[in-house]
Amino acid sequence: MHGKRRPIPKVATQIAGLDQILEGGFPRGRTTLVCGGPGSGKTVLGLEFLCRGAMAGQPGVFVTFEERAGAIRMNARSMGWNLAALEKAGKIAIVEARLPGEEVRSGDFDIQGMLAIVGGHVKRIRAKRIVMDALDVLLRIYDDLNRERNELFRLHDWLTDRGLTSVLSVKSHRDDAQQMSQYEFLDFMADCVIRLDHRVVGQVATRRLRVIKYRGSGFGTNEYPYVFGEHGIVLFPLTTAELTHQPLGPKVSTGLKGLDLMLDGGFRRASCVLISGNSGAGKTTLASTFAHAACRRGERVLSLNFEESKEALISGMLSPGIDLRPAIRARKLLFQTAMPESIGSDGHLGRTILALDSFKPNHLILDAVSACLRMGSEQAAFDFMMRLISVVKERGITSILTNQVNGQTSSDEEISGVGFSSVVDAVVQLRFVETDQEVNRQIFIVKSRGSAHSNRRQAYVITNRGIEFTDKPQPPPVRAGSAGRKDGGK
Repeated sequence: MHGKRRPIPKVATQIAGLDQILEGGFPRGRTTLVCGGPGSGKTVLGLEFLCRGAMAGQPGVFVTFEERAGAIRMNARSMGWNLAALEKAGKIAIVEARLPGEEVRSGDFDIQGMLAIVGGHVKRIRAKRIVMDALDVLLRIYDDLNRERNELFRLHDWLTDRGLTSVLSVKSHRDDAQQMSQYEFLDFMADCVIRLDHRVVGQVATRRLRVIKYRGSGFGTNEYPYVFGEHGIVLFPLTTAELTHQPLGPKVSTGLKGLDLMLDGGFRRASCVLISGNSGAGKTTLASTFAHAACRRGERVLSLNFEESKEALISGMLSPGIDLRPAIRARKLLFQTAMPESIGSDGHLGRTILALDSFKPNHLILDAVSACLRMGSEQAAFDFMMRLISVVKERGITSILTNQVNGQTSSDEEISGVGFSSVVDAVVQLRFVETDQEVNRQIFIVKSRGSAHSNRRQAYVITNRGIEFTDKPQPPPVRAGSAGRKDGGK
């Protein structure tokens, strides 16, 4: 007979994205092992877990086997955590567990004395959490593997008996198979095992987190990118098969009456719109037209630009009569510009999420998807776009993406640039049409999910008054015998 399933108790880490991956946090009163190479963020993860817990009323002890307490405080300060203030308030204690030289050389070192000191601090501040950083320094003093394991089992029992939610960190190297096997028994001892990896792909540094095991709990099983943000670690998980995107909302004007007519009212709110076309076809002009109209309605727009500086774009849009300066002064339009190759795709995503959190835009513009390929690889560009679209859809933000294509193509794969067309709700294609006498521009609605749309190619020109249609745009066709129902070829 099957009993009712009871999930194990957990402690929220409050580290952005990690609790989602761990389905709630670290196991309460149990041990979590964090291993990774230099620069992977083991110490930062442990410090953030302690600091966020202390500020939420869960005091903790930080035991360092490698760095001095002063260096720990300085490192924490760079993330905005004031350890000295938390120590003074009795919410955190830092213990320098520096090993005595003579005992280490003779192999007679016993952790019982160290545990007595740590236990005094645990009792003094009534600690609920403990982090032991660089535990591998302690492991290296024992020549006898059995002795090493016995001491670690003693440590594990000591932590468990006191009901402490503990995080132990050890250094590991991907190419050092001997070291990994030496500490392999730690994986079996710990209830939760997390590996941090700092790697270089396509000459771009990137970091990944993976949960190896979690006794009694489900967890995200993939590798997840993370960055060091201004206030700690930020992870970008896509952990569940269930989509949590907001439903498409009512129509929002594109800023062009003719295009609104072709789209049966405009773009759907919370939709992802791709504007695709050749260089010079007017993609940025169309996106800026949308931004200008949205800001005049009092809505906020975040513009991510990977090809032009803020000043160059503002100046360039004055030619077609689009003045974005009032919107910037009114703090309705915010530009975030960067060279795609300056940092990895994870870093760009981290910067964008911080801007989304602080600016809280109604709409996002990205110019251009094709530039994202310079973030390191096509896979890096794909990961960036998929995660970005997922984030904005979950927040109900309308996104306008531009992408430059070569030649006249209607392939979804080529139009999107990096293969994410399945999550795009509307595609607007701009193209050149060459005749004997001149080259003209045409706009075509390839698709518009959840909405009727015109099936005609419409000619347009770019003037000093913006985009103008040379003929009256055609609305969506009406299907015969459907009592006026519109069929947009969805």
